[in-house]
Amino acid sequence: MNNDTICALATANGIGALGIIRVSGDNALPIVQKSFPAKKLEKQKSHTLHYGYFMDGEEAIDEVMLSLFLAPKSFTTENSVEIAFHGSPHIGKRILETLIKNGARMAKAGEFTLRAFINGRIDLSQAEAIADVIASENEASRKVAINQLKGGITNEISLLRTDLLNFVSLIELELDFAEEDVEFADRTALKGLLDKIELKLNSLIESFQYGNAIKNGTAVAIIGKPNAGKSTLLNALLKEERAIVSNIAGTTRDTIEEVLHIKGHAFRLIDTAGLRDTVDEIEAIGVKKAKEKVENADILVYLADAATENFSEDIEMIQSLLREDLKLIICATKIDEVVPTQYEAVEDIFRNAITHEFDFIKISAVENQNIQDLKNELSSYVEQLKSAENNVVITNQRHFEALQKSLDAVDKVKEAISIQISTELLAYELRNALEHLGEISGEVTNDEVLGNIFSKFCIGK
Repeated sequence: MNNDTICALATANGIGALGIIRVSGDNALPIVQKSFPAKKLEKQKSHTLHYGYFMDGEEAIDEVMLSLFLAPKSFTTENSVEIAFHGSPHIGKRILETLIKNGARMAKAGEFTLRAFINGRIDLSQAEAIADVIASENEASRKVAINQLKGGITNEISLLRTDLLNFVSLIELELDFAEEDVEFADRTALKGLLDKIELKLNSLIESFQYGNAIKNGTAVAIIGKPNAGKSTLLNALLKEERAIVSNIAGTTRDTIEEVLHIKGHAFRLIDTAGLRDTVDEIEAIGVKKAKEKVENADILVYLADAATENFSEDIEMIQSLLREDLKLIICATKIDEVVPTQYEAVEDIFRNAITHEFDFIKISAVENQNIQDLKNELSSYVEQLKSAENNVVITNQRHFEALQKSLDAVDKVKEAISIQISTELLAYELRNALEHLGEISGEVTNDEVLGNIFSKFCIGK
């Protein structure tokens, strides 16, 4: 793969002030040189800019600027050229066609980053972090991705893996002197190291819930009976008329999803159909979908109309939707329409009926009363997921699974020590633990895993 030269558009498709095409490979300079007569590129220094016309034979395609990166001081560690052209999609297409005619080929998805990984420029977790940086949609996800790009998780794991590798070497040495019945590896020290690794792995695994929340957003289902004010609340949170609001029960028949950013965190707000028994077939489908959304939500915001005299149906609905890991916020709505003595008593009614822990907020979406309190409560939920002891946050499902496998392998090694298992089997369990730890940084991997990871990248990266 590394013997040929690849090219691709690195900027987004469409009209813009500038576009950039990347070229990387052993023959990057001679291939670009065929269309850039202004200077002899092989005589230029690395990390320099060069102005001229990009030619297709005798025809000038565009006025360009070349950025030159010579091996090994480039992203891929290969000779690389970046061509900045006027941002016309047609010009970009002509330049790519000319480069291919000159001897390059179109890069596959993520192939530049794959080469950087294979050539040792970055490890696998850093490669995945590049994709996360590109995909980040809020401040929290950007910060986590940048920390990962700096080698955050790799630094955490590599120190533990190095210590474990030293013990593996001693165990392997024991196998070489098996007939002499000698013990080079201190089992007590090994168990101490395993305890340390186990503690770190558990800490990283626990961070995944927070990492998943900041990467993919926290799902918030807004639920309640018809006309409880769900669509009005959604509009108030978003500060726009996103959902249709009317006094007619059953106006919202399908779920509406929007993203709200609060203090750098993303929340996926889901406005649902009002929960009630109905003979309307379409509305019934909406009610069913609303319940399904709650099953996948992290937070349930249940709205109860403060003017209601009997909350038994609301209480029954809440209890039917609860699960142990669900954050519950109950909001008494439309407090602008009733006297304080009426809505002040609502909280006691729910406290006496619902044993599940919940937060209670009295709001008026129309008058924007206490909407900020609800936002603060949503934000605090995410902040509470973050461990103060761990600066590294796991956001990647592959890392999460590898950490769990590593933890299982470490537990098996500890069990093997406690029952004084044979050196051969102990060595086997230790190798398993090393392998799973190595999967995170890519020290241990296979083509199928690499193909799956890099196929999700954009072409020019």
